[in-house]
Amino acid sequence: MTTATLNLPTDAASRGAASRLLFLLAICAGSFLLFLVQPMIARMALPRLGGAPTVWNSAMLVYQALLLGGYGYAHWLGRFTAQRQGQIHIALGVAGLLLLPIGLMTADMPVDANPFLWVPWLLFGSIGPLFFVVSAQAPLIQRWFALSGGENPYPLYSASNLGSFGGLIAYPLIAEPLLTVPQQSLMWSIGYALLLLATAAIGLRLPATGAATVTATSVPLPSRKQFARWVMLAAIPSALMLSTSLHITTDVMAMPLLWALPLGLYLLSFSVAFADGRGPAKFATQIAPAVLLFACYGLFAAEQSTPWQFAVVALMALFVSATAIHAQMFNERPDPAHLTRFYFAMSLGGAAGGLFGGLLAPMLFNWTYEHPLLLLASVALIPQHRLLHILEGRSPTALFRIGTGLIVTGLFVSLAASDMVPGADQGAFWAGGSILLITFALITLGHRRLFLAMLALLMLTTGGWEKLAQSANGRLTRSFFGIYAIKDTPEGRRELSHGTTIHGIQDQRPGHRRDANSYYVPQSGIGMAMRAAPKLFGPNARISVVGLGIGTLACYRQPGQDWRFYEIDPAVLAIAADKARFTFMSECAQNVPTLIGDARLVLARQPKGQRDFLAVDAFSSDSVPMHLMTREAMDVYGQYLTPDGLLMMHVSNRYLKLEPVVASATRQGWSALIRTYMPDAKDKLNTGSIWIALSRNPAMLGRLKAASPAGSWTPLVADSNSVEWTDDHASILGIMRWGKGD
Repeated sequence: MTTATLNLPTDAASRGAASRLLFLLAICAGSFLLFLVQPMIARMALPRLGGAPTVWNSAMLVYQALLLGGYGYAHWLGRFTAQRQGQIHIALGVAGLLLLPIGLMTADMPVDANPFLWVPWLLFGSIGPLFFVVSAQAPLIQRWFALSGGENPYPLYSASNLGSFGGLIAYPLIAEPLLTVPQQSLMWSIGYALLLLATAAIGLRLPATGAATVTATSVPLPSRKQFARWVMLAAIPSALMLSTSLHITTDVMAMPLLWALPLGLYLLSFSVAFADGRGPAKFATQIAPAVLLFACYGLFAAEQSTPWQFAVVALMALFVSATAIHAQMFNERPDPAHLTRFYFAMSLGGAAGGLFGGLLAPMLFNWTYEHPLLLLASVALIPQHRLLHILEGRSPTALFRIGTGLIVTGLFVSLAASDMVPGADQGAFWAGGSILLITFALITLGHRRLFLAMLALLMLTTGGWEKLAQSANGRLTRSFFGIYAIKDTPEGRRELSHGTTIHGIQDQRPGHRRDANSYYVPQSGIGMAMRAAPKLFGPNARISVVGLGIGTLACYRQPGQDWRFYEIDPAVLAIAADKARFTFMSECAQNVPTLIGDARLVLARQPKGQRDFLAVDAFSSDSVPMHLMTREAMDVYGQYLTPDGLLMMHVSNRYLKLEPVVASATRQGWSALIRTYMPDAKDKLNTGSIWIALSRNPAMLGRLKAASPAGSWTPLVADSNSVEWTDDHASILGIMRWGKGD
């Protein structure tokens, strides 16, 4: 890195030193607002988009693209004098006041729209101009700091990312629980106005003289190769952040708040990597290969074991690898004269990583294969130090022979662990082979290519071959709303799962293919209500189901009944309707219409008061579509049903206690009963479930109770623990299951 500095007036230098706190406040406030608006706008979009992990990734793609635009604009401003830069940026900020208060534009996704393209368009149109202005703050404030006499502007970027992290965690912990959506919008708008004042206080005091550029002889322009390297170093952590978010919320656990953790750790990695003190960054670089080793081991093993430890390892791998790679960027940073060019390259890499993780990967892969590829790419970029010195001093020929032997041995072990070697004990090879390959990896640490090969073989050994086989056999499906896997068990079951959450089970044994099981057994709340439907509504009951799954409920259909399904994901309908996969629909619900789209929006367009029975089964995936449980959603259900209609809501959830949310509806004229069913511990086919029956006519619930075995239902009423969600105000903090007793 060159050491030339900008030629600055001495009075500007003294002003810059005296006003360092103002620079810090301005850069932190801008970053705080920037990352506060991300979850806020995503929350506003919930009634239209639902809560799928890919919604978050699509939002991140938009944010990174806008960040690229803002950084590009900041770099473009560098051609002007300092004072003119301030004037232009302040004028643009004042123009942004016309777009306040910030909010989501009015637009509903068409039924035939591609959500991978429509969602980014919605978010871009809603917050694009304001986000663009605020996103330019970080590089501009650093540039202005240098132009005002500051010494080293790069540590300001560390402060910027601390502000970003603060904004990110402030939303779920403070803004969402305490403020309604309109109040959040108002507070952000006030914050924007205050930020504009702070920016003006800096920008209007910039020196009138002193060009923003210097001669090439004093500070050479970074080469194209260096620029491309900056882009690459920024792209890998950006894409890894998205893939980690999708991986842990799909294949490990779909626990709320986990979506924000990868982004928060990604932001903190910049703060560590760009800090004046280099000790933490060096430590992260040293331990990163070992952490990535165990992340590779846990990538597929997480689906077969307790997920908590693997979620922690995945997050640690993201943080230390991002810190190590960003530290490499810091080590290769240019002179402050080319600061905005450096940050433009960084934002270009971030946008490229976001484009790959948020748009291209879902179209290219039918599983999150981008995640293991990005883990390996991270290993390839991070400096490695030899842990064991067994291979020390070996000649190239000896290293080649040893490496070939390790790879051949590892390949045999991985094939045997995947039951592809006749006569091999798969379980023994899985356990022993994993330990052997971890040992090989530790031996080869410091020899980059061999270490990469060992990590790849370790992932194949611990489940990678099985995942590839599922892909090859057409048993994996990836859509905007999730990744679905079909699996046959030794007991004769066929399961459809979304990560670790089972969405339906069909018994493949002869004579049992039409049996309702899992959450829908006859002893469950929905099973009792479905069997009682002829008594409650007569032989021509009009029954609707939100959430198709594999169509299990269809086999409760009786002659004369008028059924219809509502499903947001066309991929789920394709799976359920394919009789080569599951036969509930083909055997029990031929010619039953399935309406595609967000259930709340579609139901609102249906004729009012003409359906008797509505089952809402959209919450068991743990990625809860919050907008289907708000007071406004309950109003939609009430208008859709007859005055005597029955609403059944499935609230089984591993991480959220949803009963208090539904109970709040009893304050709005609904009556409610709850049925909790737990099968025998030895029952591997059926699943415990919690169903809530609601009606605006208490007599209807009395008839349901009378048609069910004694003691099946208990009253559910609102109490001090009940939490009402609305489109403007909802938070999951009060209903999270923090322990086994919850």
